[in-house]
This record gives sequence, C-alpha cells and structure tokens, in this order.
Amino acid sequence: MATRTDAPTRREQILREAARLFAERGFHGVGVDEIGAAVGISGPGLYRHFAGKDAMLAELLVGISDQLLTGARRRLAEADGSVPEAVLDSLIEGHIDFALDDRPLITLHDRELDRLRDADRKTVRRLQRRYVELWVSVVRGHYPVLDESGARSAVHAVFGLINSTPHLGRADAPPGREVTAALLHRMARGALAAAAEGRPVPLG
Repeated sequence: MATRTDAPTRREQILREAARLFAERGFHGVGVDEIGAAVGISGPGLYRHFAGKDAMLAELLVGISDQLLTGARRRLAEADGSVPEAVLDSLIEGHIDFALDDRPLITLHDRELDRLRDADRKTVRRLQRRYVELWVSVVRGHYPVLDESGARSAVHAVFGLINSTPHLGRADAPPGREVTAALLHRMARGALAAAAEGRPVPLG
C-alpha cells in the first residue's frame, strides 16, 4: 500500500491494520474482531468490505505487487529521455519508499504467500516477474557489461538488501528515515556496481 497524503478510506484503513497485525502475530494468530477493533468497527462490520481474512491477505499481496509494477512503469515514463543512471536511481528510490513505508507487507510476503489461492499466488508471481524484468532492462541500460542472467541476479540481490527493512528499527527512530533511505540507496548502487565489475554481490 503506497504512502498517500490524503485521508485513507475505511477499506484502506482495514488493510493497513490487517497487514500490521498479520505481520506481528501471523495470519492465523489474528481474528476478524481484532482487525475490526483496530479500525473502530465491529468484526462483523468488516464483512461489508471483505469476504474474510483470506480476501484481505490476497488484496494486500496482489495489491502491493501491482503497485510496485505500476509505480515503476510510471517512473520510467516520467524519466523518458533521462540518462540511464537517473532512471536507475528513480527505480531504486521507489523500491526504498515501499520497503520503508510498507514493511509489514515484506514480512507478509515472506511468511504468508503460500496461503493464497493458486490463482492469486500466480498473479503475484506474474506481476513480480514483470517488475524484475523491468529492472533488468534498466540495469542493463546503465551497466551494458552485464548479460541478462547477471543483471537478473544483481536485481534480486538488490531487492534482498532493500527488503531487509523489517529487521531494522522503527522508521522514525535514529538514524531516521532519510539517513536509512540514503544508506539503502548506496548499498543498492554498490551491489549493482560490484556485479558489473565482476566482484561478489552482497546478499540481503
């Protein structure tokens, strides 16, 4: 769920609290009543918005995969005509925003993806493949020495580095969001440069 400046809808509030609770306690450790209480409505009231917890989990995981891909495509369109380095930096910034602002979804993906229905899980995987291939194209544009396989491995390594944020402290705790974002950006660029130079790529 991307960061937004306007007030979230009730449906978005439910999803955000469900993501937080699922990440903290596990999917089966959270009841509908608890999610409802977190947004100030009765558990049964949630069924006006979602068929159940399974539907919430599917919307969270399919939704963030779609938002990452859509956001990356938008960044590429906005950067049309820019130098390859600037395009790559924009992609990295977008993924860092996700990793810092939506940490529970990283935890959810790692723990709960297999709980999705086959159709939803396949949708997530399809969106993720498209996202990776978009990155591969941009990385190869900046580091033409990398072949497709090498670029893909480097991209996955970068995702591992950036997606380590659930293991960090709170986003607003020292050293703070801005410093953390800058550190993640340097690490991502360093991993890609290492791959292009044939050096070992640090894994997250």
